[in-house]
Amino acid sequence: MLTICNKYGYGIFVAILYYSPNCPDGGDWAKKGWWRIEPGECKVVYGGSLRSLNRYYGYYAEADNGAIWAGPYVRAVPQQAFDWCEWTSSTQARDVGFRLLDINSYDNFTLDLTP
Repeated sequence: MLTICNKYGYGIFVAILYYSPNCPDGGDWAKKGWWRIEPGECKVVYGGSLRSLNRYYGYYAEADNGAIWAGPYVRAVPQQAFDWCEWTSSTQARDVGFRLLDINSYDNFTLDLTP
């Protein structure tokens, strides 16, 4: 399972990107969000075995004070909770850049979001 912990001083919203072969929109990845994680709190954002899919995941996070954790893998996400294939979008969506996370061969992984 993939767990994300908030080691930052403000509340954070998190979205993830994960391998999902043959997703209906033609891509091989899916994206899901938003989890609200308060300071000092952890949330399981992907359950089950991590090794069964792929060693790479993506994440994007934004804090209440405007700080972001982002990367180069740009995908559209809505403001409300979502569970979409990677190329799914809507007129209300905005583009964010997901940061790559390499879990190596771990079956369970915890990512700490820090300042």
